[in-house]
Amino acid sequence: MKTQHKTLEQTLSSYYQMHAPIYDLTRWSFLFGRISILKKLQIPKKPYHIWEIGCGTGKNLAFLLKTHPSITCLGLDTSKEMVEIAKEKLKDFKKTCSILHTTYKVNHTEDWEKPDLILFSYSLSMINPGWQELLEQAQKDLKPGGHIAVVDFHQSTFSGFKKWMGVNHVEMNGHLLPVLEKLFTSTQKEIKSAYFGIWQYLLFVGKK
Repeated sequence: MKTQHKTLEQTLSSYYQMHAPIYDLTRWSFLFGRISILKKLQIPKKPYHIWEIGCGTGKNLAFLLKTHPSITCLGLDTSKEMVEIAKEKLKDFKKTCSILHTTYKVNHTEDWEKPDLILFSYSLSMINPGWQELLEQAQKDLKPGGHIAVVDFHQSTFSGFKKWMGVNHVEMNGHLLPVLEKLFTSTQKEIKSAYFGIWQYLLFVGKK
């Protein structure tokens, strides 16, 4: 299992070496719902701590920090290139937001402040194998009554499209939702279509 995860991390790292510089310029055209899920979050006007697993270029955290000045954040990503971009983007929030070049795994979070919210934005569908273990770890790490928010690819009935997405390391077999509903109490759930039904994407907010 360790060898599999190491291979996955190396594969994704190589993938983002090429894609990181153009990520924000290109992903708007098919990573739908990223801002929508952030707007659905009911973040109180008091100290509130957020982790984002697979924070990428820091786009989501920048939006949250500007919208909710009282929050603090921790962003994790396995891509060195993405982390460098995120740190530059979030340089004005150094006191309230930390970005780490690391994986999210069991027994790795003991020294971190427990989160009120954990966000996964288009990261779980690329973590194969290992996505279910990350959700189980998130359930353990959240404060009592804390929330998880997920926006990601859900399903497609077009085999050619699914095969092409698989080449880009994305699995979309409707596999995330059953596990999310098993681990968390759903408070918000939507499955939406993209490009006239070529694929569906999922927005999910759940409570521990």
